[in-house]
Amino acid sequence: MAPGAADGRAAVPAVPAGGRSWPLEGRPPVVRGWEPPATEYGRGHRGVDLGAGPGARVLAAAAGRVSFAGGVAGRGVVVIELAGTGDPPLRTTYEPVRPLVAKGDEVAAGQVVAVMSAGASHCAPGCLHWGLRRAEVYLDPLSLLPPSLLRRGPSRLLPVWGVPAPGPT
Repeated sequence: MAPGAADGRAAVPAVPAGGRSWPLEGRPPVVRGWEPPATEYGRGHRGVDLGAGPGARVLAAAAGRVSFAGGVAGRGVVVIELAGTGDPPLRTTYEPVRPLVAKGDEVAAGQVVAVMSAGASHCAPGCLHWGLRRAEVYLDPLSLLPPSLLRRGPSRLLPVWGVPAPGPT
């Protein structure tokens, strides 16, 4: 059944060239960035937190196949193995969510795969924890996005009132 049909899933939105998208609609705020640990079991932040509240639609950041959709330690999690990313493949993770996909489903970049869950979150007022791994190595999920999605709009100079213009030198 096509997304957006009677199954209740939303249609796949337009995805920029490169087939990657933010995992939330629009350009979500990065509440906490990726902080790689100094050692395998050291302190760090193995993903990025994107500001979102309960009910926000969670999108696949890239095309792939769902390798897990269910609960882990009381939280809903979706894991997607990304197509064409080598062996072992890159895997994106999304939590805390209510999955709308099942293990084995093929998903397109920008497709709704879950909605944000209410309840426990490790940041206030709420966030999506978005992770990226290759085998057991954690990577920065923002590295998946093309530069055009990471840039904000162009800088604009505004007039400065009350400051005299510089004179000839």
